[in-house]
Amino acid sequence: MTLYDARSRRRPRPTLRLRLTLLNGILLIGAGAVLVLLSWTVVSSALHPSDQLRAGTQVQLADGRTVDARAWQDGLMRTAERELLVKGAGALLAIGAAGVIGAYLVAGRALRPLHAVTAAARRLSGETLDERIRYDGANDEVAELAATFDAMLDRIGTAFESQKRFVANASHELRTPLTVMRTEIDVTLADPDADVADLRRMGTVVRDASIRANALVDSLLLLARTEAQAGRRLARKVPADLATGVSTACASVRQETSRLSLDVTTELAPAPVVGDPGLLERLAGNLIENAVRYNHLGGRIWVRTWADDTQAWLVVGNTGFEVEAADVPGLFEPFRRGGRERTGARGSGLGLSIVRAVCDAHGGAVTAVALDGGGLEVTVRLPAAATTPLLTGSAAVPPSTSP
Repeated sequence: MTLYDARSRRRPRPTLRLRLTLLNGILLIGAGAVLVLLSWTVVSSALHPSDQLRAGTQVQLADGRTVDARAWQDGLMRTAERELLVKGAGALLAIGAAGVIGAYLVAGRALRPLHAVTAAARRLSGETLDERIRYDGANDEVAELAATFDAMLDRIGTAFESQKRFVANASHELRTPLTVMRTEIDVTLADPDADVADLRRMGTVVRDASIRANALVDSLLLLARTEAQAGRRLARKVPADLATGVSTACASVRQETSRLSLDVTTELAPAPVVGDPGLLERLAGNLIENAVRYNHLGGRIWVRTWADDTQAWLVVGNTGFEVEAADVPGLFEPFRRGGRERTGARGSGLGLSIVRAVCDAHGGAVTAVALDGGGLEVTVRLPAAATTPLLTGSAAVPPSTSP
């Protein structure tokens, strides 16, 4: 069996420092050669004093010799040309060598921050995300590259910390119902006098805890699926209406709003969009469920939908406890509940994270404003249906041909 190496064999190439040095040397020596050639041409054309003398004119030299003027001129020109070429070539070699050495040193100094960037990238790991180049040289392109690399590391570090916090919080949220179930089962089984009523109570607690764990897992899967589509084409894009999702969500929480005596006001004008109807319905459902969950007895909820030529709007507001303005951006992070993390509040803290992910997947945006006196108003903006193309596809299966 013959094995072929599919990896491309790249020819060795000189380094950038060497290429810059060679380029500088070639340009310097070439310019010097042009100057020497130009000087030789000027000297050759300028040394013709005997051309203005009569033929046969003699010239008496300082040593007393008398020679023909034209012969003396030819000797003088040969000597001047030889001296010019020899000394010019020597000077050219000296200047070229000095230029090449200087260019090599200057290029190395200029490329030193690039080596720092390369070394930092090679050392980069989960434990070294706090390292930065912190270039303090001249304000040039290298400084811009170093600053860009540092900014990229800042973003990567923030995302990495967010992911670690997400995993830790998810593990805690999943551990809580599992711990409740195990504790309840162990306590009941350890009681020799447990009767049917105790077993039923245990079953009720285990069922409620499993429902909570199942809801959390569903939310995590929905969040992961939605974030995977952010910045890319949605797997499904069909005409939808934000008002339809609001109506469905309001119907699903009607019993809870009646129990809390909440005043629900809706102004549902058509808000046509193009996207995944399931995700859009979950978006409206999460906002309205949060408006109910974090409200108070006898509070208010208001929902409005409308659209213009370019955007569709969904606004959900509610009364409730006060939210600090500084805590509002953090509400869209996973497992954050009104500025509190895992404090025993109802819900998993993934509602607004899913809302943000759905908006990102549909090319929209979501903002929230803390209201005076308590409560929150969330505004969702999505591209209108008129500005969003449908995602269509077709597959044709050629008919089979019988032999």
